[in-house]
Amino acid sequence: MTASSIQPQQTLQSNPVQGVWSLVSYVVEVQENSETFAPMGDHPTGYVIFTAEGRLSFTLSAQGRQPGSTAEERSDLLNSMIAYTGSYRLEGDRWITQVDVAWNPSWVGTEQTRFYRVENDQLIVSTPWRVMPNWPEKGMTRSIVRFQRC
Repeated sequence: MTASSIQPQQTLQSNPVQGVWSLVSYVVEVQENSETFAPMGDHPTGYVIFTAEGRLSFTLSAQGRQPGSTAEERSDLLNSMIAYTGSYRLEGDRWITQVDVAWNPSWVGTEQTRFYRVENDQLIVSTPWRVMPNWPEKGMTRSIVRFQRC
């Protein structure tokens, strides 16, 4: 058995995203007018971690989150975060995650596609254009997330 036969395919190739990245910014762009807005405040926090073994962990938290003291407040906290993990693969300018755990149960078992580029020590990520249930009145939108390599 050779080392290459037991290594994940991705580790045999150059992997520009492997490592730990800290959130710099998160905005949503409206396709119709190029307007942007920050749904989680001007200073959200978060990380994305890509392992050599092909696992990803993504967590994003809104600015100013506070513990909830009522059931309704605790429930509302789900709207101020994004968190998921799973296996990932790179295909050209896309990373695709096969989600196995997520803050939103409807993501479990799905593939989430993101477009990415690495510029110096920054990872710039965007979602495909889509109508989001959080703001359907805005029509087609995409999220744009910027990370700094740790």
